[in-house]
Amino acid sequence: MQRRVVFRGKTLPYLLVAPQLAVTVVFFFWPAAQAFWQSVHREDPFGLSSHFVGLANFAAVLADPDYVDAILRTAFFSLAVTVLVLMPSLLLAVMADRVVKAAATYKTMLLLPYAVAPAVAGVLWLFLFYPGVGPLAFALHALGVDWNYLLNGAQAMALIIVIAAWKQISYNFLFFLAGLQSIPRSLLEAAAIDGAGGARRFWTIVFPLLSPTVFFLVVVDIVYAFFDTFGVIRSVTAGGPGKSTEILVYKVYYDGVVALDLGGSAAQSVILMAIVVALTALQFRYVERKVHY
Repeated sequence: MQRRVVFRGKTLPYLLVAPQLAVTVVFFFWPAAQAFWQSVHREDPFGLSSHFVGLANFAAVLADPDYVDAILRTAFFSLAVTVLVLMPSLLLAVMADRVVKAAATYKTMLLLPYAVAPAVAGVLWLFLFYPGVGPLAFALHALGVDWNYLLNGAQAMALIIVIAAWKQISYNFLFFLAGLQSIPRSLLEAAAIDGAGGARRFWTIVFPLLSPTVFFLVVVDIVYAFFDTFGVIRSVTAGGPGKSTEILVYKVYYDGVVALDLGGSAAQSVILMAIVVALTALQFRYVERKVHY
């Protein structure tokens, strides 16, 4: 019979959760409260004085054509990153699950990109694709591609999508591999005995059983594309050329730090958080119905 651990006093449980609560309050609730307070005030560029303006900052942001373009740009960017992350990571996980010899080394190498900071990853890829210097830029020119992401907005967007996806593949690979290893081998063996081929076993048994993992990773990857790709964009394109790679999270930084529009930047951060929360809620409301637990 398994024994349960029961705390007779109330002090120890609160002490155990106190560090996590403190981190949550200091790094989430307090900045969120400050952002909301600034979003309904107009401050001078030095932050020395402010006055209440209500929803004027939100109205100005939503009426800005550049902000609407940034929303559409962010939607395309997040969708492209999510698709480009999920497919290769699932393929790599399936291949790694079949490896017997040197499996630990193979899996460790695939996990290494996740240890690279986004800004560092951006600089690494910058050296590869920088016009006139990067080896891959020379290769593209040799193939007849007029490569210059500093002047071509479509090329710049494609580059940051590839970098952001490369950075996140390791994270998805780890969860897909864990999901594959949790599937009972008896199911696959029974299907093989019944005559099901490898492709049919994957689509009728493996993939449905991976649907909770896929759903979780879709939510995580979309949040990643919205927030954690700032370092990549800042180090590679800085939102250019001509704001062609300025997604919402970078626009919050640019308007607040560079343009010194503190109230407008705070309003954008509140709107960005609302968009992400709404997207996540919609995914749990409609997409989760197709998940088989």
